[in-house]
Amino acid sequence: MNPILALLKEHNIADEQIRDIFQQLTENPLAAMATISQLGLPQDKLQMSMAQVMQNPALIKDAVDELGLDYSKVEEAKEKLQK
Repeated sequence: MNPILALLKEHNIADEQIRDIFQQLTENPLAAMATISQLGLPQDKLQMSMAQVMQNPALIKDAVDELGLDYSKVEEAKEKLQK
């Protein structure tokens, strides 16, 4: 299982909520980050997960694919942020 998804499940985040977060990530990454910060995850675990993503950005794609979402939407959102 993807380590990002595993972390969320480990902290009893419901599958539907995880899916919603990643759907939000594909539409508005900044809003998704705000949502993630409100989940009450321990700061050290959240930082560790962010470090993993920074070292291996493909983890986001893997999680999106695992959830059956459209990764091209993540790329579109990323392009919007860079403008």
